[in-house]
Amino acid sequence: MKKYIDTGKKDTRSGFGAGLLEAGKADPRVVALTADLKGSLKMDAFAEAFPDRFIQCGIAEANMVGVAAGLAITGKIPFAGSFAEFITGRVYDQIRQEVAYGMTNVKLASSHAGITLGEDGATHQTMEDIALMRALPGMVVLAPCDYNQTKAATIAAAKYDGPVYLRFGRPSVPNFTPEDRPFEIGKAWVMNEGTDVSLIATGHLVWEALQAAEALEAEGISAEVINISTIKPLNEEAVLASALKTKAVVVAEEHGPAGGLGELVAGVLACKAPTPMAMVNGGDRFGQTGTPKELMAAYGLDAAHIAEAAKKLLHK
Repeated sequence: MKKYIDTGKKDTRSGFGAGLLEAGKADPRVVALTADLKGSLKMDAFAEAFPDRFIQCGIAEANMVGVAAGLAITGKIPFAGSFAEFITGRVYDQIRQEVAYGMTNVKLASSHAGITLGEDGATHQTMEDIALMRALPGMVVLAPCDYNQTKAATIAAAKYDGPVYLRFGRPSVPNFTPEDRPFEIGKAWVMNEGTDVSLIATGHLVWEALQAAEALEAEGISAEVINISTIKPLNEEAVLASALKTKAVVVAEEHGPAGGLGELVAGVLACKAPTPMAMVNGGDRFGQTGTPKELMAAYGLDAAHIAEAAKKLLHK
């Protein structure tokens, strides 16, 4: 099994901040907007480097998305940033009407996604955002796994012509992907090849899937690990190739069961390659207050639960 090394824990929101700065240096059309969360979304460096291209919209997310759509119509490449809960649920009508329907070139920068926002509690956490954004025609949905991949995904989003939902988080997590690996929208990454079971994961759960694969290997189970950093459009060919090889699939995500990656993969398999499958997700419930580590364990979003799901699927 290929080993991936944690080179030091970093928060993926900082990867976004670094990527935004690089995108801004590369293209003067890149602008940034935030809803009173410049520090939380690590937009400080961009704002300092390009003060005339940074707009503080205050706690008015709906207006921010409208402004971003207007800027996109004039030829700018706007990144509108807020917490995942606020920039999806609170602003869904504006996103649908002004971004997705018009196919405007707006990038929705969504931080503090999932339950790993932790201590801020259920009102600020979201386990429904992927479902909301997946439902919109033409919306690209990205969920990179670590600092390096988030930085690369941000740069790729700036180059992509069309609406993008970019999901990342607050906690410091292992940074394990190569710093120089370019991000390809719509391309899955087979991080480890295996023959017995496919572990398909996205976001923070990719590292957990890799750790689960190591634990399974120690028990004689060969696990393939696929990093789905582009949830929409899904790389169906990669999913099908893996499922046809292993004949067993586990999907892991920091999201609820409705409308997430698990349902998406299940739909593909049901139509094209029926395969025994298990889903590791947060369940049909809201978040709660706790540290990120406590919540990930409480909601079954860790390597141990992924490995256990795989063994149950294989009856081992």
